[in-house]
Amino acid sequence: MAYRLSEDGRHSVLVLEFGGTDRGPLIQMPAALSIPMNMARYDWGYRSEPEPHLGGRSLACPRGKVIGGSSSINGMVYVRGHAMDFEHWAEAGANGWAYADVLPYFRRMETWHDGGHGGDPAWRGTDGPLHVTRGPRTNPLFKAFVEAGAEAGYERTDDYNGEKQEGFGPMDATIWKGRRWSTANAYLRPALARPNVELVRGLVQRVVFEGSRAVGVEILRGGTVTRVTARREVILAASSINSPKLLMLSGIGPAAHLAALGIDVRADRPGVGSNLQDHLEIYVQQAASQPITLYKHWNPISKGAIGLQWLLTGKGLGASNQFESAAFVRSRAGVPYPDVQFHFLPFAVRYDGKFTADGHGYQVHVGPMRAESRGTVRLASAAPEDAPTIRFNYLSTEVDRADFRRTIRIAREIFAQPAFAPFRGREIQPGEGVDSDEALDAVIRAHAESAYHPCGTCRMGRADDPGAVVDPACRVIGVEGLRVADSSIFPRIPNGNLNAPSIMVGEKASDHILGRPPLPRDNRAPWINPRWETSDR
Repeated sequence: MAYRLSEDGRHSVLVLEFGGTDRGPLIQMPAALSIPMNMARYDWGYRSEPEPHLGGRSLACPRGKVIGGSSSINGMVYVRGHAMDFEHWAEAGANGWAYADVLPYFRRMETWHDGGHGGDPAWRGTDGPLHVTRGPRTNPLFKAFVEAGAEAGYERTDDYNGEKQEGFGPMDATIWKGRRWSTANAYLRPALARPNVELVRGLVQRVVFEGSRAVGVEILRGGTVTRVTARREVILAASSINSPKLLMLSGIGPAAHLAALGIDVRADRPGVGSNLQDHLEIYVQQAASQPITLYKHWNPISKGAIGLQWLLTGKGLGASNQFESAAFVRSRAGVPYPDVQFHFLPFAVRYDGKFTADGHGYQVHVGPMRAESRGTVRLASAAPEDAPTIRFNYLSTEVDRADFRRTIRIAREIFAQPAFAPFRGREIQPGEGVDSDEALDAVIRAHAESAYHPCGTCRMGRADDPGAVVDPACRVIGVEGLRVADSSIFPRIPNGNLNAPSIMVGEKASDHILGRPPLPRDNRAPWINPRWETSDR
C-alpha cells in the first residue's frame, strides 16, 4: 500500500513498523527460512492457548516483526488461492471481491518467470513488482512426487496459479536472483526512495479519535508515547493477530470483552478477533533408501559451504526454499474444487528445523484447506505491550477430524506408487501399523502443526452484517477514517499459503483508498474437474 498510495506523488505516506531491518543472510537466503521465524528479533513469538483437541498443546504462531512483515520470515511459497475461494468471499458479502475482480490485481502485482515448466502466461502478470519464480527441481524426488500423483490417478497441472489449480506440478516461490523477494524488497524499498514516503519505527499503542473519526495513532518510541496525526486516513495492516488487537485497544470490538478490561467502547463490533482460521498440517514422512535427500547437508560443514556459495554467487542450494513440487487435490467425490494441499520436501524435518529424522527421508506437509473450526483473538489486558490471547480451536468438529485423517491416507497412497519404489524405505510418521481412525487421531493430536496461515479476524462483509468488521472498501464499520487491509479481512481462508492473497488485498485496497475505479473485471473461467460429483480423481 505504501508503494501504490505514493505512486502518483500526490499523497504522503507514513509507514509505522515496530520491527527492524531485514538486511542479512538469515532472512535473504531462501534456504535459511526456518531460522528467522524462530528468532525473537524477527518474530513476535506468539503462541496459541492450549488446544483442547490437540492434547492441550500450545502451537507456535509466528508473525513477522521486521520490515516486510511475515513475508520476510515465511516459506516464500506463492499460492493465489482457487477461483472459488473468492466467489465465496463475494457470496459472504465482500461485494467486488469475486475472482473476476481480484484476478486483475494478482496480475498487476506479479512478474512471473515460468522457468520453462509450461503454463499459460495469459493468466499471469508480466511487469509487477513481485517476482515469482520456480526452483530447478534437480533432485529426482521432486519428479517422483509428480509422477506418483499421476500414477494414483490425480491430475497434473503446469501452473496451479493459472487456469488449473487442481493437480500435481511445480511450485511457485517469491524468490528472485537467489534472494527472498519479500514485500520489503518488492514494494517498500522502491516506495521509500520517493520523497513522499517515510518509515518510522515504534510500537503502535492505539488509534486516536476525534469523535467518531480516526485522526492518528499513539506510538511508543524510546520510552515515550508520541501522537502521530493523519491528514486523511489511518490504515492497519498489522496481521490477523495484531490488527484485531489494535482495534480492541482502540475501543472497537466485542463490547463486553472491552468493558471487562476497562476500555471505553467506541464501536461494538463482535466480529473483531472472531472467525480466526488457519491451516493445520502434519508431516507424512518416509525414509529414503538412497542418500539423495537434503539430510546429507544437515551438518555444520555442509551448511557453511552452502551459505558461502550463496554469499559469493547467490546460487546453489541456499538459493531455494526447497519447496519445488506441490499438489492440490480433492479429498472425495462431491467436493467441487481442491480441499487438500501438499508441499513436498526432499528431507524429513520439521518446518521450524527443530527436529530431523535420523537418516535420509522425504515428506509431504498435508492438511485440509477449508476446516469448519473457528477460533478467536482476544486481549489479555489493556496494556499494548502484552501479547493477545490466541485460541484456534483446531479440530473442534468431527468433520475436521475425518478430513484430516483422509489427507494422511491420500499422502500414503501417493508415497506407495511405483514412482517412489526406487527411493522408498520405511514410513517414519505416522508410522507403519498406524492405520485405525483412533491411532491416526492420536498421531494428529501429538504431531499436527500450524501451517502459519492465520486469517479472518476482521472479516469483510456488508455494513449491516453484525459479524463483519470492514466493508468491501476495507473501511472499519462504525467509525470513520480507519481501514484494515491484511489477511485479517478474509471472510474465509483461501486454498494455499496466504502471502499472495494478502499482497493482493494491499493492491486492491489501495485503489479503494485512493477512490480510483477498480481494475476491469476478468471473467475468464478457471478449470473445474468435470468428474467432481462422481470421482475424487
